[in-house]
Amino acid sequence: MKIKELFPYIEKISDKDLEDKVEKAIKYALKEWNEKEIKDIPFTLLTETDINLIDHTNTVTELSYNAGKVMKERGFRINMDYLVAGAILHDIGKFLEFEKRGDKTVKSSFGKLVRHPVSGAGIAMMFDLPMGVINIIAAHSKEGDFVKRTPEAIIVHHCDFIHFENVKAL
Repeated sequence: MKIKELFPYIEKISDKDLEDKVEKAIKYALKEWNEKEIKDIPFTLLTETDINLIDHTNTVTELSYNAGKVMKERGFRINMDYLVAGAILHDIGKFLEFEKRGDKTVKSSFGKLVRHPVSGAGIAMMFDLPMGVINIIAAHSKEGDFVKRTPEAIIVHHCDFIHFENVKAL
């Protein structure tokens, strides 16, 4: 499985050590899934959609990257490497939260007890990702309402909901 083909924005990370850690975290999270299943995982179980988790992640990453570039051009301090890494990994915990049963994707036993922002942050910690990336993963969903979001986490949080709300509106 080629991580750079699944997540092409990973190549926009200029820090090669960070890129390597992101790739290792993804490989760890994907270990229980085969290549066909990965492309069939819906990005959410909250609404009917044909959009898979990989497409959602790439859309959120692209939206975040472009928003980050605009903010940076306007003088905001945006760590683009953290932004891209965090956007790629924001839903990494869903690979633990979901499981395949027959031809359906459902909540796993683990996922019934631990939501993906928490498990995703745990995966990021396992691979010694920077706290700025961990903040993006942990704070991208409603769990982030209880912590301070970095500027990068604010961007990913909103881009995630831009995509989710537009899909839901369809």
